[in-house]
Amino acid sequence: MEATENKISAEELAKVYIKIRDAKEEAAERHKQEIASFNEQLDAISSEMLELCKSLDVSSMRTNEGTIIRRVTTNFNTNDWGSMFEFVKEHDAFGLLQQRLHQSNMKQFLEEHPELLPPGLWSESKYTIVVKRS
Repeated sequence: MEATENKISAEELAKVYIKIRDAKEEAAERHKQEIASFNEQLDAISSEMLELCKSLDVSSMRTNEGTIIRRVTTNFNTNDWGSMFEFVKEHDAFGLLQQRLHQSNMKQFLEEHPELLPPGLWSESKYTIVVKRS
C-alpha cells in the first residue's frame, strides 16, 4: 500500500497516537496510586493479623469471614555473585539459578564479540513504532 492511499495522514496518526499514549500513562499513574493505597491498607491489616496469630500462638484461625493463616516464607539471595557462581559450578547445582538472559547485556556482548555466538542462542526481532512529540 502506498502512503498516498492512506485515508488518515501521518500527522493525524501521530497526533492520535500521542493522545492515546498520554491517556494510557495518566490512567496507569492513577491506577498505580490506587493500588499503592490498597497495598498500604492490606499491609497494615496483615501486620495486625500477624500480631494476633503471634499473641495467640497459632498458625491459623478460622473466622466466619475467612481463615487467617500465618506462614513462613523464605527468600534467598547473595551479596557475592562470583562466589555463588563458583559454588554452583563446583557442585553442579545450576538448578539454583533461573534460566534467562539479560537482554541489553547480551546485545552489548554480541556487538563487542560478533565472532562469539553462544550455542543454542536465538533471537527474535520485530519492528515497533515510536512516536516522539514535535
